[in-house]
Amino acid sequence: MTDTLRPVETAVLQSPDAPQKLKRSIGVVGGTLLTLSCVTPASTLFVIVPDLFSSLGTATALCLAIGALLCIPVAFCYSELGTLIPSAGGEYAIVSSLAGRLAGWLAFVMSLLVVMIVPPVIAMGTADYLAPIVHLDPSMTGAAVMIAATLAGLLDLRANAWITGIFLVLEVVAAGLVAVLGFGHAHRGAGSLVSSLQVAGEHAHVDAVTGVMVLSGLAIALFATQGFSTAIYLSEELENPRRSVARTVLATLAISSLVILVPVVAITLGADDLTALTGGDLSSMVIAWSNSAVGTFVSLCVALAIINAGIVMVIQNSRVLFASARDKAWPTPVNNALAKLGRFGSPWVATLVVGVPGAFLCFVNLDTLYGVTGVAVTCLYLLVAIAALLSRRGTHGTRSAWRMPLWPAMPVLLIAVLAYILIEQDTTYLLWTGGITAVATLYWALYLRPRRDTRWLVSIPEDAQDAQEALDAQGAQA
Repeated sequence: MTDTLRPVETAVLQSPDAPQKLKRSIGVVGGTLLTLSCVTPASTLFVIVPDLFSSLGTATALCLAIGALLCIPVAFCYSELGTLIPSAGGEYAIVSSLAGRLAGWLAFVMSLLVVMIVPPVIAMGTADYLAPIVHLDPSMTGAAVMIAATLAGLLDLRANAWITGIFLVLEVVAAGLVAVLGFGHAHRGAGSLVSSLQVAGEHAHVDAVTGVMVLSGLAIALFATQGFSTAIYLSEELENPRRSVARTVLATLAISSLVILVPVVAITLGADDLTALTGGDLSSMVIAWSNSAVGTFVSLCVALAIINAGIVMVIQNSRVLFASARDKAWPTPVNNALAKLGRFGSPWVATLVVGVPGAFLCFVNLDTLYGVTGVAVTCLYLLVAIAALLSRRGTHGTRSAWRMPLWPAMPVLLIAVLAYILIEQDTTYLLWTGGITAVATLYWALYLRPRRDTRWLVSIPEDAQDAQEALDAQGAQA
């Protein structure tokens, strides 16, 4: 228990034999483009949201809106913690530094679940949106997308920022077009979004949506917008991380919430009937509102958005594994391999380790992947909120960093809400996630903890410390 609650003194990498550090090459705009591409609003809209439509019907927009509101205190926590402890390790580096090694290890396991499962979940949607041109097997197509994203992830981060930025423009255009068409063919009033919430049941029955059903859907709603956390994974490669991280996190949440929520409202109002809305076939709705040419254009934009998301997620996820190797989470040969940087400055072995298994996950049942990911995201946010509650004690409380408003009320409220959402999830998915957590805890107890002097040494790169000192000096001069 003491390992969970006792903070770890972060080590600064100074030894010439230490693994190479990632280079700072992108600013707020590039970071925001990469982070937005990881949220991938159009992919979320066309791949994840239909699952919510099938279970929540006209309550989908309400569920997503509540999820977006819940993400505000989450984003505040990420902004403060990401500027306080800028590391490619993201959540696990933060939680380890503030709440102890075991808590940090569990955060790493939850983030690893998310980073391994989310890309194939998104990638499997590609085939549906290439259907106007060619009919493909969803699993095979998803695997191909994962391989292509892995190859792109081996390139320089700045190059990827431009690639993903171009794709991002196309997906925002597609989402905007859907919103215009939906509002232009509205069959319901705005009141249907918050009252008399309904979903189509079996045998043409209409079922009422209960509050418990909305609460259960919040895990997927949080999953839908969770990509804003990518900013903290990129904090070692962002210029001026103490300023850039918070700006990137908050801007991404605001933009992605609008890009996702506005079309969902339009679709809900514009669907011809409840059965069509619950069915979630958005491509058919777009064609019904316009014509096949427009439907094909939107579908191709979404397919590009999915590929875009795959590229960014592989980039993000490889940084997590790179950081875990640098912090010696594994046996020495594994650490040495995962920490290797290629000619473009990317952790190429870690990139392959993320991308190749992701291709195989495209052949796993999609509902299981959704459920486990929703639980893992909720657990991860819970650990981050706990870390935020502990962020102002000791030396961390005196450092110059972006600070959230209404602390500690924000993290306390967030902890309570996330815990309630967690207990409302399907037992099967809780058991899957719990089983993985139990295995990870055994690895901690049997391998990491007995080697605490040589394993799981959470570190902040030296240039991050230098950036902190420079910012402090600027503040003092001002």
